[in-house]
Amino acid sequence: MKTPAYSLIIPVYNRPQELDELLACIQLQEFRDFEVVVIEDGSTDDATQIIEKYKASFDLAYYVKENGGQGFARNYAFERAKGDFFIILDSDALLEPTYLNEVEKAIKADNLDLFGGPDKDHPSFTPIQKAISYSMTSFLTTGGIRGKEKNIGGQFHPRSFNMGISRKVYEATGGFKITRMGEDIEFSIRCISMGFKSGLIPKAFIYHKRRTDFRQFYNQLHFFGRARINISRFFPKELKPVHFFPFLFFSYYVLTGLALLFFPSLGVLLFCGIIIYSLLVFFSAIINTKDYKIALLAIFAANIQLFAYGKGFAEEGLRKWLSNTAA
Repeated sequence: MKTPAYSLIIPVYNRPQELDELLACIQLQEFRDFEVVVIEDGSTDDATQIIEKYKASFDLAYYVKENGGQGFARNYAFERAKGDFFIILDSDALLEPTYLNEVEKAIKADNLDLFGGPDKDHPSFTPIQKAISYSMTSFLTTGGIRGKEKNIGGQFHPRSFNMGISRKVYEATGGFKITRMGEDIEFSIRCISMGFKSGLIPKAFIYHKRRTDFRQFYNQLHFFGRARINISRFFPKELKPVHFFPFLFFSYYVLTGLALLFFPSLGVLLFCGIIIYSLLVFFSAIINTKDYKIALLAIFAANIQLFAYGKGFAEEGLRKWLSNTAA
């Protein structure tokens, strides 16, 4: 049997409807030399019926395993995949029909071992999803370092919502070392440190649905903040000054709250800083989205993003410091 050029790796946890929409996009790919490997990672709401729907359309393998987290679910798929390259996709992604064409062109042109693409919002997304998408990619938040050709101080670090590796990379690294808490960034850094060439493929973008409400978004970004500290346990030098920006934002919020309670005049002055930042986000979002409703929601998204990330960063940083002190 001919080896496929690409194995599309999709871990799934209780998201059959999202998987259905992603597989529908994959069915329309113009480049046809691929297989799809779906890993059901301990779901209670499995995707068996969805898989049956697409089995006749393309080479599709479906595996069910006990829950072990997304990193190890991907490793499970790597062990069983047949392709020359593995492409990891989140189940809440949508693709253009030209996605694999763009990947194929870039790999051949740039001889990439490790690659990724950016994410965008789709016209069908809700206003909250679009506001979150703006916030996650804006230069006014931590999103300013996502989807860029150069990472802060080095090569592009692909993220697992849209990441590709060669089989050679997998065989050399053994896949993901940790299953959560920044597992994709740790993996990217480790691959690059071993000499593999990484690159961004701008036209190989996905439409990323992200979270559908601000509570879910808060929880996700709080986890991301913790993950940044977790990565520093493996690569201390990868904790850059820019990563402290959300922590400073969180600290500013706390200081403003305390000042409003005990020194109202100072508190009002500090609160003006939050208003100025929010206005910057609003006008930037207006320019970016051309939609006033999304721009208003973007104020909440940006503030939630930085506050939640900074809080998670502070909590995990304190936990790491206490652990090091005890040792």
